[in-house]
Amino acid sequence: MLIKTVESSKIKSQTVPRVFKTAWFAKAARKAKIGDEILCQAIAQIISGQVINLGGGVYKKRLHSNMYRGIILAKTSRYWIFAFLYAKNDRGNINSDELAAFKFLASDYANATDADMKRLLIAKDLLEICHDCQC
Repeated sequence: MLIKTVESSKIKSQTVPRVFKTAWFAKAARKAKIGDEILCQAIAQIISGQVINLGGGVYKKRLHSNMYRGIILAKTSRYWIFAFLYAKNDRGNINSDELAAFKFLASDYANATDADMKRLLIAKDLLEICHDCQC
């Protein structure tokens, strides 16, 4: 699989209005002691191009002093969702089946309406981290 770094100019042209984490990610991040401030900083780094684009709206970002990897779903610039977290020393990468599933999920989030996102927030399936990269 060819992995490429996202071109900085491509991401800078996008806006990042809302950033979320899934309930699963929130639990894993809490155990790893990765707070929302670190995630907001990661989004700022992503905007500056410091991310690996896995394709299909799926990105991989180093977190917490390079000890963890986060999978972020952002097929459009409306919603960025931290979906998966793993320790670097536990596994090297996600596998192709996981990548395909994340691409499918990224498409679902890309097609989500504001009402859909509100329902996910009310159900606590998603937690909002920051808006316009402001924590």
